[in-house]
Amino acid sequence: MHDLPTSGRALDRIALSATLHCLTGCAIGEVTGLVVGTALGFSNVATIALSIALAFLFGYSLTSLPLVRAGMALGAVVPIALASDTLSIAIMEVVDTAIVVAIPGAMDAGLGDLLFWGSLVVALAIAGAAAFPVNRWLIARGRGHAVVHRTGAHGRTAPPADGATGGRTNVPL
Repeated sequence: MHDLPTSGRALDRIALSATLHCLTGCAIGEVTGLVVGTALGFSNVATIALSIALAFLFGYSLTSLPLVRAGMALGAVVPIALASDTLSIAIMEVVDTAIVVAIPGAMDAGLGDLLFWGSLVVALAIAGAAAFPVNRWLIARGRGHAVVHRTGAHGRTAPPADGATGGRTNVPL
């Protein structure tokens, strides 16, 4: 385990990595929800609700699966995933949903329409940009994605020596 930077370009790189990580989960969930909702003819509200739920599910899963694979118990992983990703995913979902809803015709566009995919790409890019400064601020204070790094299991294939969270029992947001 190593200390994370609290300022400068090194912090920017870690915050960008954390933001892209969350954005990946959000994008997978968002696209899946919009495609399923649109293909099945769901109402706009139902499609948005499904997209948001799946964005959180995939976002948390991308954080949780490597920790579980590293040998951490699910009971230890869940609070870490919640602490590391909730604010970032929430910001991305609020921003990207607002943008897609605000683009005229985007919610009514079909899967074969450039408007459907273009509005989604634009919305996700802006949402990621909106989450970056928050992720940077959180990491600089040892919160957000820094919680995952504190486990000592980030990028590991074996569990930490003490079995769970690198000796830490409280996981701050």
